[in-house]
Amino acid sequence: MIVVAISGKPGAGKTTYAKEIAESFKLRYVSSGMLFRSLAREMGVSLIELHKIAENDYSIDRRVDERALEEAKKGGVVVDGHLAGWVLRDLADLKIFFTAPLEVRASRVAARDGVSLREALEELKEREESNKFRAKAIYGFDLDDLSIFDLVVNTHKLSKEVISETLKTLISKFIEHQVRRS
Repeated sequence: MIVVAISGKPGAGKTTYAKEIAESFKLRYVSSGMLFRSLAREMGVSLIELHKIAENDYSIDRRVDERALEEAKKGGVVVDGHLAGWVLRDLADLKIFFTAPLEVRASRVAARDGVSLREALEELKEREESNKFRAKAIYGFDLDDLSIFDLVVNTHKLSKEVISETLKTLISKFIEHQVRRS
């Protein structure tokens, strides 16, 4: 069963498309971001605070990433997470990365989270720096190297419908190709 790893910048749409892919292809959906947010709530800290704590306590990221690996090994899943493509690079059949300009992503996050644009911009910058630092420190991943991805999608100029149809076509054709090869 297919394993799809979805990565991307915060606010680029990775969760939206990951959920849609999972639903369209009747796959399980696992979100590293939700696991991370859940851990922040359990610890009684904000998302940004947990990012800061995780910069010194690598076990936090490792716990989340181990869970993602366990789920991928079962197959039939879409794993959504900032590091999913890198962490699952040897297990994922398809790795897709979503991006958009910072201001566009901040606007989406502000609307989604009910915060000001300035707050969203600051949070995104902090989260991205923290993610980048931890990925390099823990695993040696360079988050600017997108060469491991099968597809990189900029969600800024294309409509949600166009992106959705493109993804569905790509995944359908990939599955057909895999079936023919078996």
